[in-house]
Amino acid sequence: MGQILNWCKAAGSTDITLSQRNSIKQQYEAGTFAMSFEDKTPYACGEVEIPDQVTHMELKENISALSGADGFYNASFQNDSEDDVINEEGLRSRNLQNRDAVHSNPEDTHINIESDQHKNKQDSVAEKIFLKGYLERKYEEVCDFCKKYKTRIRYVIYGILIAAYLMIVIAACVLNFQRALALFVLTVLAIFFICWDFLIARYEDKIAEFFSPCERFLKQQWFWLKWVVWIALIAAIICWLIFDTAKQGTNQLISFGGLVMYVLLMLIFSKYPTKVAWRPVFWGIGLQFILGLVTLRTKAGFDVFNWLGRQIQIFLEYSDDGAKFVFGEKYTDHLFAFKVLPIVVFFSTVVSMLYHVGFMQWLINKVGWIMQVTLGTTPVESLVAAGNIFVGQTESPLLVRPYLPYVTKSELHSIMTSGFSTIAGSVLGAYISFGVSASHLLTASVMSAPASLAISKLFWPETKIPQITLKSGVKMEKGDSKNLLEAASQGASASIPLVANIAVNLIAFLALLSFVDSALSWLGNMFNYPQLNFEIICAYVFMPFSFTMGVDWEDSFIVGGLLGYKTFFNEFVAYERLSMLIHLREKGGPMYIGGVKQYMTIRSETIATYALCGFANFGSLGMVIGGLTSMAPSKKRDIADSAFRAMIAGTVACFMTACIAGILSVPVVEVPCHILLGDAFNVTNLPSNTTKVVGCCQDLFNSTTANNSQEIVLGGNYSLSSLRGCCQMLDSPTFNCSWTTSLF
Repeated sequence: MGQILNWCKAAGSTDITLSQRNSIKQQYEAGTFAMSFEDKTPYACGEVEIPDQVTHMELKENISALSGADGFYNASFQNDSEDDVINEEGLRSRNLQNRDAVHSNPEDTHINIESDQHKNKQDSVAEKIFLKGYLERKYEEVCDFCKKYKTRIRYVIYGILIAAYLMIVIAACVLNFQRALALFVLTVLAIFFICWDFLIARYEDKIAEFFSPCERFLKQQWFWLKWVVWIALIAAIICWLIFDTAKQGTNQLISFGGLVMYVLLMLIFSKYPTKVAWRPVFWGIGLQFILGLVTLRTKAGFDVFNWLGRQIQIFLEYSDDGAKFVFGEKYTDHLFAFKVLPIVVFFSTVVSMLYHVGFMQWLINKVGWIMQVTLGTTPVESLVAAGNIFVGQTESPLLVRPYLPYVTKSELHSIMTSGFSTIAGSVLGAYISFGVSASHLLTASVMSAPASLAISKLFWPETKIPQITLKSGVKMEKGDSKNLLEAASQGASASIPLVANIAVNLIAFLALLSFVDSALSWLGNMFNYPQLNFEIICAYVFMPFSFTMGVDWEDSFIVGGLLGYKTFFNEFVAYERLSMLIHLREKGGPMYIGGVKQYMTIRSETIATYALCGFANFGSLGMVIGGLTSMAPSKKRDIADSAFRAMIAGTVACFMTACIAGILSVPVVEVPCHILLGDAFNVTNLPSNTTKVVGCCQDLFNSTTANNSQEIVLGGNYSLSSLRGCCQMLDSPTFNCSWTTSLF
């Protein structure tokens, strides 16, 4: 080991006095040295180890090197250094002793202290282990085992639960397959999608590589294949129209002409007519047609959507228990406030819970992927359009909120259009409670999603390169709830503004409508036309649009008034008026009173249901602008510029969906319920338990009242023979047939 040389460098001076040197040396040894004295010149001090083999000359060179390359001379410890060099042998021994005394002893002490601490720690741990009980030690062992193998334990638990569920499904199918058919179908679909997600996640690259030859072939031959596809498609449409018109009548041709007319109008008033990409337009209309064909023309599709509609109705009726507890047994006396609005609260709670478990994100992602692949739209606008099937126009952009500042004007227009052309799942239950067909509302919600993208890309084509593409991917935001109960509570709380908004808007709009009707009647009375009102004005304005959708000419005036209510007020008012017309038709009263038609045909009701299924109104215009501006303040000007065009595009998208419904709807022979039941129970044998007869019997039971004197009052032109026949065929829970046995 070498000697330790202490040194100190005075910056900015070539020499220091002996007193300064001694003071520096004392401060250095005490560890407090920092600055010089009067001149405030800083000094840098340190230690250098000089090996034993270094000679006297080399040592002097090392000392001079400490003064630095800038020529400053370090004379702090020169004298001491020279004395130490002269007595070299003594210096080595002295430094060695000092080093051993200074460095060796603390190390030994440190080692002893550490060993003592380690020993004490071991003793304390052993003492704690000794003091622990047997059960506590076993509990810790189990916890350690669970932490070590938690993944395997989780898989085992999942496997047991899945095996138990499959055993339940198999047992239900063995006992009664017809009764368990819905459970079996849902299970098969769940297994298919789970396997699909697993294969895509693991083998997506291999699957793409397997189908790559087909993709290359299509790209090479696409120039002539596309013409073959277009010619075959046009020929199929012409042939289908010819045969279907010959079978169903000419009303379908009117709806088809209206569809073409709306496409041409959107093209004429397009933002950039020469830059329209026709792939999303034709694919959007094609998806509309396919969905409508499955639900309206095939028995399996109709039964599926009809079954879904019934299940939703049954599911929504569970909200009656909460409404009855809060508002009392007579809550139905205030139907809308205490019957309809609680459905919105209940549905919002369920949707929030489904978001927490991830089901809604998964479903929206799947629907958005289908539209993205087929229509060629960007991930952002596809996910928002898919989300609008289930949630509202202000909630669906939250799915892609981080990407909103980076969307183009065309994408922003598509986001708003999809919100205007669809309705939220929360208000869907309210419309069903009005008496509107649940299957038609479900079909309209699904069909309007691709229609919104088609019309949006036609009315405002894309002219820029989107930043968010398929390769970059989009991740949907998740809820901030910690558990399922918190998600349910948040969903119920989130429905408060929605319920309040619906209630206050209806109060305000209906009051305003009554005032406007009175003012118009007062004005029309001056010209001998006192029946002038807002509905009549809207009917004349929207009558051509309703007729081009395929509505009968006699009913187009009524549908035009409904479209006016929906556009200038909201769809709640329009659907409430439509439900009144549906109930009048079902009761079977006179169709004309004073030359005014009281209700419409089933075909006109169906088309009107599809045409009204959207949020495109002036009230929603302000909500969309405010909601999107809060999410993307940098896009405030773009949102304001394109909002009105998006509302027009959303309205036309609903009209196009109604045209598809008009093309595919089958004429129904309409027989009022009182006539149907009268003919059915005038025969010797009871009629078959058909859906139509059962529905008419339910209407009969609902319209029947009785007082304490056992006097029965029938509504809707029904007869006692029809009531007796329905009681013999059905055991209705809504009407006590045994109570009326003595009257028969």
